[in-house]
Amino acid sequence: MLNLAVLLEDSARAVPDRVAVVCHDREFTYAEIDARANRVANALANYGIRPGDKVALACPNLYFFPVVYYGILKAGAAVVPLNILLKGREIAYHLADSDARVFFCFEGTKELPLGDEGYKGFTETDSCEKFVLLTLDDDAPSPYDDATTLHRFTDEEPDAFESVTTGETDTAVILYTSGTTGHPKGAELTHLNMLLNARLSDTMYPRRDADVHLITLPLFHSFGQTVQMNAAFYNRATIVLLPRFTPDAALALMDRYDVTVFAGVPTMYWALLHAPDIEKYDLEKISRNLRMCKSGGASLPVEVLKGFEERFQTKILEGYGLSETSPVACFNKYGTSKPGSIGFPVWGVEIRIVDENGHDVPPGELGELVIRGHCVMKGYYKKPEATAAAIRNGWFHTGDLGRRDAEGYIYISDRVKDMILRGGFNVYPREVEEFLMTHEAVSLCAVIGVPCEIHGEEVKAVVVKKAGKEVTETELIEFCKANMAGYKYPRTVEFRDSLPMTATGKILKRELR
Repeated sequence: MLNLAVLLEDSARAVPDRVAVVCHDREFTYAEIDARANRVANALANYGIRPGDKVALACPNLYFFPVVYYGILKAGAAVVPLNILLKGREIAYHLADSDARVFFCFEGTKELPLGDEGYKGFTETDSCEKFVLLTLDDDAPSPYDDATTLHRFTDEEPDAFESVTTGETDTAVILYTSGTTGHPKGAELTHLNMLLNARLSDTMYPRRDADVHLITLPLFHSFGQTVQMNAAFYNRATIVLLPRFTPDAALALMDRYDVTVFAGVPTMYWALLHAPDIEKYDLEKISRNLRMCKSGGASLPVEVLKGFEERFQTKILEGYGLSETSPVACFNKYGTSKPGSIGFPVWGVEIRIVDENGHDVPPGELGELVIRGHCVMKGYYKKPEATAAAIRNGWFHTGDLGRRDAEGYIYISDRVKDMILRGGFNVYPREVEEFLMTHEAVSLCAVIGVPCEIHGEEVKAVVVKKAGKEVTETELIEFCKANMAGYKYPRTVEFRDSLPMTATGKILKRELR
């Protein structure tokens, strides 16, 4: 079985001088990215990292990400990408739960002090042995006494490395997804899962030599990582990295680098369509180059889809997947897409729509989507009970409700779970609720999603205060903001004397919504 790093290596052999990555006005060829990844692999091997070990990576969309990502894979280890918005407390949990031995972490910025949060999490995790800081300035020293920088860690390593041969069921990536228990679970994705998902681009849309992908989706997320980075490297394309999405920045890069492929969540398409200074860009040129767009992460409103396609004279293809499915399980075919639909199951994947008893429902009726095929994870890391609950009789149960029309197109209708989808990020209420309950003034709480024009849904907490205790909305919001990722914490808090409940004491969130 080939190591997932073959996506980079094969392209580096075939088109070594082609630009692989554009980042902050710097360009890196396939040969340069491969050589840098080889130095990472050599450093890890010399440190003592062996096949099957876990190595964590927290980095925004910068050239460091593919370099370290493929370097970890080349060494035979599994990559544990971490959300860059996590706080130290959350990072410590992920490092310990994944058994990560080494942690590569970007230094961060004043607005996003990722390095400080990452180092805080590292110092709280006894099982993680080494902290490697990714600095934009190669000569910059580490501000932490017991940490090194990427430059110093790899500087004297050779540019060549023979990648470790991996088996098809060996874990390549562990992607963390929050669960209804409030504790994130690591979905173990194999080299076969990831390789085949990256290669699905061959069956979903016409392949073109030397495409240019604009990547604004975070690479630590399955969508950006597989559908764009891995697929683009397989197709020998150029990826243009944007660390933080704004419509102005995205349009400027589309204009400058003749971007041909874009992928985003619905809020990004909404923002691009309503960009206030859109006329200052050469929209005719952008539209002429932009041959295809992909959307996922949430349902794309039909009016936004139609408006964007009319404005930019290109097609948006919607798909569906989860971290547990590598992620693509369903996608609209190029040239035959239906607005509002997620299309058909992709090659090698089966999707059934079933009732609560596991029986297939007729076309047009709602049921839960269950998935079987090469894309399904091998399980949640160190959580056999959660794995058994999710994968039953070979079928992964998504918890999402959908229907199939008479032509076989699938539509997502609702979510079985209470998950909140804020700007493409999953927020699980239980995790937020459990943390809120640690506040001395909170007696009971429920977290729900409320409609939001910009983010799709916004996080709201409904709180019952303890007798004799006082706390303000601002104080509770700041309490959460300081201790959890930016997309998770509640933006509004409502105080009530009681919460609606069933006879068995279950909070009726439907009434709160």
